[in-house]
Amino acid sequence: MAIIVDYSGVAIANLFAMKMNKIDENLVRHMILNSLRMYNVKCRNEYGQMILACDGGNTWRKEIYPQYKAQRKKNREESSIDWKEFFRVLGMVRDEIREYVPFKVVHLQGVEADDVIATLVEQTQGFGKHEPVMIVSADKDFIQLQRYSNVKQFSPMTKALVKDPDPLRYLQEHVLRGDSGDGVPNVLSGDDVFVSGSRQTPLRAKLIDEWITNWNQLDKTMSIEQYRNFQRNQKLIDLSAIPAHKKTEIINTFESVKAGNNTLNYLISKRCTQLIECAAEFNSSTL
Repeated sequence: MAIIVDYSGVAIANLFAMKMNKIDENLVRHMILNSLRMYNVKCRNEYGQMILACDGGNTWRKEIYPQYKAQRKKNREESSIDWKEFFRVLGMVRDEIREYVPFKVVHLQGVEADDVIATLVEQTQGFGKHEPVMIVSADKDFIQLQRYSNVKQFSPMTKALVKDPDPLRYLQEHVLRGDSGDGVPNVLSGDDVFVSGSRQTPLRAKLIDEWITNWNQLDKTMSIEQYRNFQRNQKLIDLSAIPAHKKTEIINTFESVKAGNNTLNYLISKRCTQLIECAAEFNSSTL
């Protein structure tokens, strides 16, 4: 059982909700802690311990596809938000939580929160296990994990469950269409289409249906270039394609991480006055 939180995703959702352009360290800390507290209270009796999945630098995806999320840096440079300061505070609060709050924090270089979440979900559902898991993230990449019947997803953006009637079909379409937010083009477009400012080659719904019908024979129904682009997208988008050695690193890190303690003194020291009387709500269960 687990509540697995997309740490940076939750923080960014709160940042946008509060329309915070100037980064206030104490306000960001309170915002993160209060959100985690609320999700913990909402889910802990049914889903157990909270785990924070954090982004590490130098993701393996950039090694195989240098254009991965390349446009995000430009977008953030043009933003009124001080993203450098925000991520500094995010890392600082993450380390504080690791030491003082009874959540497990999984953070390691070379992997993203997506990798951590997918790997831990796989561990809870594989080998004959079917444990209930709640993913807290607005990222629709995790819809594919709903192929496991005991896995649910809650969006901090919409404050509602994220659902799809056919997670496998969603994944297949996602791979074919690509993910413009991550800089991944559709299978008809080349690697540099986004960074060069070009437009993607339109992908018709009829062709998508045809390819999904022949999913296991795409090497025969696609051109060489299309199939090469398909393989590119599958590696970047399909969370079952995470390299085995990265999964092993994540599992080893998770098993070695200890939950923090001394939450009350931490809240007092940081003058989180509105959270001090709620310190027990950071515990994993009331049972």
